[in-house]
Amino acid sequence: MIQVLSRSWALLLGVFMLMIGNGLQGTLLGLRGEMEGFSTFEMSVVMSAYFLGFLFASRAVPELIRRVGHIRVFAALGSTISAILILYPALTEPWAWVLGRLLIGFCFCGVYVTAESWLNDGTDNENRGKALSLYMIVQMGGIVLAQYIVLLGDIGGFVLFIIPSVLVSMSFAPILLSVRPTPAFETTKPLSIRRLIEVSPLACMGMFLLGGVFAAQFGMAAVFGTRAGLTVPQISLMISSVYVAALFLQYPIGWISDRMDRRVLIAVLSLIGGIGAFLSVVNGSFVMLLISSTLVGGTANPLYALLLAYANDFLDRSDMAGASGGFLFINGLGAISGPLIVGWAMDTVGAQGYWSYMGILMIGLSIYAFWRMTRRSSTISVEDTSQYAPIMPSATPVALEVAQEVYLDADQNAEEAQS
Repeated sequence: MIQVLSRSWALLLGVFMLMIGNGLQGTLLGLRGEMEGFSTFEMSVVMSAYFLGFLFASRAVPELIRRVGHIRVFAALGSTISAILILYPALTEPWAWVLGRLLIGFCFCGVYVTAESWLNDGTDNENRGKALSLYMIVQMGGIVLAQYIVLLGDIGGFVLFIIPSVLVSMSFAPILLSVRPTPAFETTKPLSIRRLIEVSPLACMGMFLLGGVFAAQFGMAAVFGTRAGLTVPQISLMISSVYVAALFLQYPIGWISDRMDRRVLIAVLSLIGGIGAFLSVVNGSFVMLLISSTLVGGTANPLYALLLAYANDFLDRSDMAGASGGFLFINGLGAISGPLIVGWAMDTVGAQGYWSYMGILMIGLSIYAFWRMTRRSSTISVEDTSQYAPIMPSATPVALEVAQEVYLDADQNAEEAQS
């Protein structure tokens, strides 16, 4: 781990600043939108636009990198992010924010793809898993810190929008001064959606439902908080608890998943997350909101990596990298629809529609997982399952393919140790 950190600290520092900027803009827009009088539907469209841009970029950016190179793509997209962050408070109109979120979703995906390409290029089979773990910790740490930076300024002013703009601009320096300019970059041909559904219906359904859950957490949590009458410090604490729980539970859940039938764990974790969400529907106290955020965040985020590992149990090794693109697309569809449905639910039943929506999705996944256990017997022994690798639901194609490489490396090492 120390070797990876010493080799990639500058890159990880740059990514950390990028994640602070991204975490800030989502929370800030939710809070500022309430102040500007945006309706719940308008805010749901604004938040959904980010995931549409992100999904579109996951297909377009690799080709853009091949045409003009990593350096130009990173600089162009990063500069665009910085400019949009400053323009948000200057153009407080729903249409402008929708356009801004669409562009910023595209750009953030692009800079993540570029940074992850450099990170992958600087690792080998021996430390790729450690690099992925450090990268995930940096991502979550940046989002958590962003929630407390929100408390440092006035939501109605410009300063809080300038801070993420400056951080994004500053992130260029450690990244561009510490990496090789032209790492190799190739993406594999994605596996068809039909093939993925045939291989693992549970993984596909889970990816879609978790896309909606994650989009609600990342995009609509601040909107819920303002509708529920929470203070800014309370909203910040609620959102940060999601990612702190995910960070601390990711590795224990991964360790357990490598030692049991993953479907049972998927069903149980989904049920826990669903019950956790409905706790706040029954009792809307702030303490209960924190408990719900912890339970949903601590189960939904690790479930993403768990579903990927489960799908790999049934995929040929040659198909694992290609499967990542299909799963990313399925998850993206759920993420795009998530804020729109949450917005409708909150307009229909009130602020608690936020928790009802996530509770329904999580319990729905649990029921589906238990049902799939009756349709497919466990034909793979625990010893023959692939290794769990930590990955966030906001993963880009590069991060997912790195995770798949970690799976393959771990399986190969296990086979060599047995032979």
